[in-house]
Amino acid sequence: MDTFEIIKEPVISEKATDLNEKLNQVVFKVDRRANKFQIKAAIEKLYPKVKVSAVRTINMPWKKKRVRMQLGRTVLWKKAVVKLKEGSKIDFQ
Repeated sequence: MDTFEIIKEPVISEKATDLNEKLNQVVFKVDRRANKFQIKAAIEKLYPKVKVSAVRTINMPWKKKRVRMQLGRTVLWKKAVVKLKEGSKIDFQ
């Protein structure tokens, strides 16, 4: 898989911002087939000055959604919480 296929987008939420500020961790939405080693390599290739110390992954379940009379559900996706080494930082601004 290509780097841009593995890393889809950063997750910008209140909890993700809090993790970034306090614990130097960044949250990404990643491909469901990617493993931790591929995610680590993709992050270090995408951001050359950043070194990754650990990666945790979570498969996010679907949620029920209703549009008028139709019932449906959201798409399954995978979230990766990437812990950066001391001195490394990713800024999304």
